[in-house]
Amino acid sequence: MSAYGNGGDERTFAALPAARGAAFARTWWGRAWLKALEDTALDGQQLKAGRRHARAGAVGAVSVRPGRITALVQDRDGTAHRADVLVRELSGEEWERLLDLAVDSAGHVAALLEREMPPHLVEDAAAAGLELLPGIGDLEPECGCEAWDHCAHTSALCYQVARLLDEDPFVLLLMRGRGERAVLDELQARGTRRAAAAAGTAGGSGPVAGSDGTPGVPAAEAYAARDILPPLPAPPAGRAEPGEPPSLDTGTDPEPGVEPAALEFLAADAAARAHRLLGELLGGAGADGGGAGAAAGAETLTVAQDAARLAAAASPAPWVAARLAAGSGRTPAELDLAARAWRLGGAAGLAVLEEEWNPDAETLAGAAARLARAWEDGERPPLRRTGGARWTVTGADAQLRLGPDGRWWPYRRTGTRWTPAGPPDHDPAVAFTVLAGEPGTG
Repeated sequence: MSAYGNGGDERTFAALPAARGAAFARTWWGRAWLKALEDTALDGQQLKAGRRHARAGAVGAVSVRPGRITALVQDRDGTAHRADVLVRELSGEEWERLLDLAVDSAGHVAALLEREMPPHLVEDAAAAGLELLPGIGDLEPECGCEAWDHCAHTSALCYQVARLLDEDPFVLLLMRGRGERAVLDELQARGTRRAAAAAGTAGGSGPVAGSDGTPGVPAAEAYAARDILPPLPAPPAGRAEPGEPPSLDTGTDPEPGVEPAALEFLAADAAARAHRLLGELLGGAGADGGGAGAAAGAETLTVAQDAARLAAAASPAPWVAARLAAGSGRTPAELDLAARAWRLGGAAGLAVLEEEWNPDAETLAGAAARLARAWEDGERPPLRRTGGARWTVTGADAQLRLGPDGRWWPYRRTGTRWTPAGPPDHDPAVAFTVLAGEPGTG
């Protein structure tokens, strides 16, 4: 994503390339933006046409300024229309409240600097009567084609802006009235004032002595000078591989019930997990990217979950796999499936494989609507619901499963078993792409 003409009150983003087969929004705030569009638009056919325009790269450079986004959108015949979408700006008093909420938490500021929209800031703002993310009716269309509702051109613009929001939530703040530099400068000024006030309350601004009697630096002074201090030294380089666990071959017979080889296997797993966590702490140095299950290292897992994690991470020897299967109440074939599900989605992926989830009527209605608009006209596979949250392709060994978190998981039948076929996605059409090449699934 490249921006030019980056002034305080307007940013212009170069036209994005075509996005065939990819979801328009990966982040929760990008999906919230699209939900506002899809809840607002009255004509679903115009939304589909807008998605086609955006996927084909028909949206030109996007201009974002307070209260308005603008772009030229081309029809298939080459005719260009100016599309605008209006978003309500926050008032000065509303901005004061929002900035006070943001500076109350260092985590809010840190998340914004990492180009993330902190959910707690959105929740706190909503509790204070401030809606950062748009809701139903908040995206007001204006188009040169003179449509009175969202047309293909304003819809295409909104789908393209979702991609911009994924990369930079400050785009949303600019729509609401203030650019990135203005927001960050004001947050810094408020933080400095609060630190100075806290130092004065604590007993003046003079030097503070350390435990060894050495004069220190007032907190307000240190905070204010943070941008001119030299950078911290680089973290130490991580090891390329985890260390070798200690050998338990001591020549002494183990106690009854203790199997040294099993302990060595668990020690190797602990070393790999520690290596991965250290690599993440050091900014990725030496991290092995241990799949979806890596993130579950800090969770409390059940015996069945941990057996799947171990089988997924370590490719254990057959005798170890047999013990893991027996200990978790599975057959070896079931453990292989559980390990595959864990590699693709961790605990959530395992639950979709092994647990039958029965969504309520509202969730089912939302799923049906999502399936209806995920494909263009005539391209949707013949899906039928076959119980719980599972939709099977008629006459084919292909299936989509909906997880409680709203993601769709592709499954393929191999023999008598349904097998996880690929990673999940919030867009069922994207999840289905790993199955689309099979006979009868197109």
